[in-house]
Amino acid sequence: MTTVDLSKFDNRWYQPGGAFKRLVWLLVNAYIFKSDLPFPSSFKCALLRLFGGRIGVGVVIKPDVNIKYPWFLEIGDHTWIGEGAWIDNLAQVTIGRHACVSQGAYLLTGNHDYKSPAFDLIVGPIVIADGAWIGARAVVTPGASIGSHAIVTVGSVIGGTAEPYMIYRGNPAQPIRKREIADRP
Repeated sequence: MTTVDLSKFDNRWYQPGGAFKRLVWLLVNAYIFKSDLPFPSSFKCALLRLFGGRIGVGVVIKPDVNIKYPWFLEIGDHTWIGEGAWIDNLAQVTIGRHACVSQGAYLLTGNHDYKSPAFDLIVGPIVIADGAWIGARAVVTPGASIGSHAIVTVGSVIGGTAEPYMIYRGNPAQPIRKREIADRP
């Protein structure tokens, strides 16, 4: 039987950006984004744009948010990123308009190939559509696509496709019912 040999791990194929750019972002992320200080969201959005992020208007980014690489990030207008959220975007993460990524949520675009003896790195993009809500401490895995206005409830783990206007719960998250949004004057 073949065994894992981590001494053969080699992810040289993965080039997420120049070393200097990554170093400067590491410092900005550590001192501004991961800080508990309430830096204004407009300031944080301007920094993300400066580093290549495509960030809409009215985006709210709370304190203590960890973003791996802003150049792999797109956030639509009036979207909220909650306190302690981690956008671990080794690959593209696209979050639509009027979406919410709640506190402590984890968007994970990288993993390891458990079938490979060298435990090779694998990455997959995440798409969160307009109006979707990722609940507190929920985990969205590589390659996931969260449909328009879908909800992933607190502490759930989701991969694959979440259908629009559905509520998902559990690990693995399963659809539990339709999301209905009341008409209000």
